[in-house]
Amino acid sequence: MGQIQITNMRFYTHNGVFAEEKTLGQQISVDVTVDYDIEHQVKDDDLTTTISYADVYEVIRDYVTQHDFNLMESVANGVLDALLTAFPMAEKIRLSVKKYSVPIAGVFDDIIITVEGSHA
Repeated sequence: MGQIQITNMRFYTHNGVFAEEKTLGQQISVDVTVDYDIEHQVKDDDLTTTISYADVYEVIRDYVTQHDFNLMESVANGVLDALLTAFPMAEKIRLSVKKYSVPIAGVFDDIIITVEGSHA
């Protein structure tokens, strides 16, 4: 078993409940870990028989830049579903979506929504 990890992918989106968030947008970041049977998938050193991290990035980028939601939880679940569909050989996928500009009172850096799914 092995993992692909891609961290701190940044995208500009228009997600959120408030009108300003939908109009002005904000930056989010995504971290993903994909667990799969690397040992068997890369025996032939052939990119077409394994999970390409470039393809993982493209699925995430395409999803978050083409869909807008009220809830960051919906963003995270949607990306997770897209990844599970695109990569049936993945045994488990863990994904975190971080929102930096949160329009609520308080002192903090960001909010993070983490979801996990598998084909098992």
